[in-house]
Order: sequence, then structure tokens, then C-alpha cells
Amino acid sequence: MTVHHLDCATMCPLGGRLLIGSGGPLVGRLSAHCLLVEGAGGLLLVDTGFGTGDLADPRRLGRTLRWAARPRLDAAATAVQRIRALGHDPRDVRHIVVTHLDPDHAGGLGDFPHARVHVLADELRAALAPANRAERDRYRSAQWAHDPHWAEHRPDAADEDWYGFRAVPVLPGDAPDFLLVPLPGHSRGHCGVAVRDADRWLLHCGDAYFSHTDIDPAGLRRPPGLTAFQHLVAADNPTRLANLSRLRELRRNHDAEVRLICAHDPRELPQGPAHRP
Repeated sequence: MTVHHLDCATMCPLGGRLLIGSGGPLVGRLSAHCLLVEGAGGLLLVDTGFGTGDLADPRRLGRTLRWAARPRLDAAATAVQRIRALGHDPRDVRHIVVTHLDPDHAGGLGDFPHARVHVLADELRAALAPANRAERDRYRSAQWAHDPHWAEHRPDAADEDWYGFRAVPVLPGDAPDFLLVPLPGHSRGHCGVAVRDADRWLLHCGDAYFSHTDIDPAGLRRPPGLTAFQHLVAADNPTRLANLSRLRELRRNHDAEVRLICAHDPRELPQGPAHRP
């Protein structure tokens, strides 16, 4: 099994390093860190970043995201083009696992119409039947107008314990290799995705944290505006903070066994042609 790290979007919010910790002094830079996993059964994609439909019609992203994140829409940075650049046929992407359904994580779903889309049931329910104005604003129905092949996953007491977290197997027969790790708070059904990478686990935490300073065991100072921003966009901030504390503990106690990454900190992306903005 081979894991590729892809940067499938660039966002340039005002505020720079003081707000988000990356980019220039006035204009920041956020990535959309996605994973492409090559396995015997084909390709599996974790999150999609923006899609070609968003380039054709940026209104699909919603006014709030366009105003706050200031996305740089680039066809070469879409997941479908990143996959082609690696020499793969996008039609071989059989499964997409989403941490959540915000447009910068699910905008490319329509580029893979034959893929099965794995998501926690609470997240799919929030996206298809928003309960409040905040959910109506964050979820964009155009992203799934192609009627994806949804695969809902529901955590229950029978799920295995994974370093103290509940873990839901994604694919039948591949439970040891791909797991959904519920991390609600940023959104109602937000989750992490755990992938077995050689002799170490890789946990894609989505938006459970935004900067390496959030979980650094050395206690690095976080950018002043970042905590306020994460609070503002969280569906349930107390739960988000509780899960962030658990991720810090995981990093502190199991760093040799589990590598944590988030979606938007460009410092956590490897360097190379598939990752350049």
C-alpha cells in the first residue's frame, strides 16, 4: 500500500501569520491536505479539496467561504488533476472518505461520480437536513447534486478501541488498514481517518485542529487569532476542545506509533510536484 499526500486547494485569508500561522505577514496560506492511497483494490481518496465544478462556478463554495478564505482556484490543484499527474486514472478511485462535508473538503466529489463516499451518519444528516442557519450556510448541496453513492457509518459500542478512541472500519475486510475516528466538534459528524502506513499509523484529523501549534508537545504559542477563528466556525466548541485535548494526549504518548496531520497547515505537507500550490 502506498500513501500519497496531495495539496488540493490553496486559500489565502487576510490576517497572515498572526491569524493562521502560515503565509505572509498580511495574507495567510492554507492548504487542503488530502491523501491518495494505492491498494490492491484500487484507489482510495481521503477528502477532495475543491473540484472542477467549483472552478466553473465559484458560487458553489458559498459567499462566506469565498469571502473569508479567499480561495485560489487552480485546475492543476484539483484532486482529479493531482491523480492524473501521478499517472493514475481518476476512474480507479473507488472510495472517498471525507472527514466532513465542508466545501473545501468535499468540493471534488462530483469529479469521481462512481466512487463510494464514506461519511459518518451524523455528518451526512447535518449536510442533507441542516438544523440551523450555521449548518445551512456551511453545507452546499451543489457539491452532491450528482447523487453520490453514500456509505453511512454509525459508531456503536462494538467498535474497536484505537489508542483510546472509538474506531469504525471503513471497508469490509480492511478494518486494520482504514478506520473512521469520530472527532465531532468542528462539525456535527466530523471525523478523523486513520490509515496504516507501513509500520506506523497516519491519522488525518481534518479540521479537528488547524495548526501544528495546536498539538505540539513543546507548547508552541498559537497564532493569536486562530483560537477565536476555530471557536467561531465550530458547531460544538466544548466538544471540539475536548477532542483537541485527546489529540494532544495521543501526540504526547504515541508519537512513534501515530503521525497526526490536519487539513490546512501547509507545514505538514511533504514537498514535491504533487503538493505544490
